[in-house]
Parts: sequence; structure tokens; C-alpha cells
Amino acid sequence: MKLKVGDVSKLFGISVRTLHYYDEIDLLRPRETDEISGYRYYDKDDLEQLQEIMFYKKLLIPLKEIKLILSKTDYEREEILSKHKNLLLLEKEKIDSLIKLVDNTLKGENIDMSTFDMNEIERVKKEYKQEVIARWGSSEAYKESEKRTDSYSKDDWEKINKKQEEIFTLFYLSKDKDVNSDEVKKLVKTWQNFISDNFYPCTDEILSGLADMYVCDDRFRNNIDKFGEGTAEFMSKAIKAYTK
Repeated sequence: MKLKVGDVSKLFGISVRTLHYYDEIDLLRPRETDEISGYRYYDKDDLEQLQEIMFYKKLLIPLKEIKLILSKTDYEREEILSKHKNLLLLEKEKIDSLIKLVDNTLKGENIDMSTFDMNEIERVKKEYKQEVIARWGSSEAYKESEKRTDSYSKDDWEKINKKQEEIFTLFYLSKDKDVNSDEVKKLVKTWQNFISDNFYPCTDEILSGLADMYVCDDRFRNNIDKFGEGTAEFMSKAIKAYTK
């Protein structure tokens, strides 16, 4: 079996752009190349590897770690999956709490309707929680980040959201500049500090992992590109240049 990138895209429901990116970062490189046409073909082993990559992505494991997992033994993979199972259990606890809240409401207990005025704030909060789940290596670190963000007031979230929008706008306005320029590196540092100051300690390694998410996860790409088409891709490239 030999398939072109477009065929694989249709078969797995994954964009051609994403497949090209996997090739670029050496996560999934087609094993065969036609010497005459230059077309690259995915064989059976490539498709099996793509299935495995998609499985790990569903567990919210970042691409950099998926690449590492694929190089490990079965035993080492089990250890990594066990770690991520703990993160999923934390999410289950939160869902169980929400179900309990709904049950209490159905029983006629009062609920503060003012909480529904924070949809946009909760959207921002959810974004960063997804990043934390994807990047942190232990449930304790995740709990620490949860505790920190849960203490924020409505005013705090509004200020954070405003600052975030300002930074995204600056990335869009800078997207035609050299990612290795001092100006762009300073902007990346501003973004790194913003995350560290408001959410969790953002090391260069974590920042690099987030850069992958900004281009490979449509949720993040679409949100960032609201500030101008190409913002997410430029932001990712700028971060990679900064952290290399």
C-alpha cells in the first residue's frame, strides 16, 4: 500500500498542512520517494505510526513528547501513559463536581446566575488549562496551576485577557519581521513572562511545546488567528527560534 499525502489526509481526516508539519519536525516522514516525480508515499508502517500519533494526541500529549514516546520500549510507554492517566483522572474529578452541581440545581437548590456572565473569561482560563494538561509532567504541578488560576477574580481575568490580546496583536503586526531579530525575541520573552506571571512557570522547553500546539491544534490556531491570518504560524516560528 502506497498513499500520497492527500490520500492520507482524506483517510484520517487530518489536514495536509499538519502532515507536512509532522514531516518537517521528523515526527512522521513518508518512507518512500518516487525518484522521477519526487512524490513521497506513506506505506503501511507509516499509517500505523500515524494512528499511534493520533491516539496520543487524544490524550493531550504534546508532539515533542509523542516523538519521544515512539522511540521508547513498550515498558517505558506504559510509564508515560500512566502519568497522563493521572491527569485524566483529575479532569474526571472536575466533571464529577459539575455533575453534582447540576443535580443540586435540579433538586431546586439556588444557583448564582452571575456566574454565567464570565463566558469569555472562562474561555481564556480553559485555554491555559489545556496547555497545562498538555505540558506539565505531574499531577501536583497541574494542581498548583489550578489553585493559582482559581483564585483570580473577574477583574483579574479581564486584565489578563486584555493583556493577552495586546500581545497577540503585536505578534500579528510583527509577522513580516525576521524571527531572529532582537525585536521579535523580545516579544517572545514578553509572552513567556506573561504565562509565567499569570499561569505557571513557563520554561523554554514548555514554551517550545506550546509552539507546536499553536499550529497543530486547530483550537489554538483559530483563536490566535482571530488577530490576523498567519499570527499563529509566525508566533510558533518565533518561539522555536527563541528556544532553539
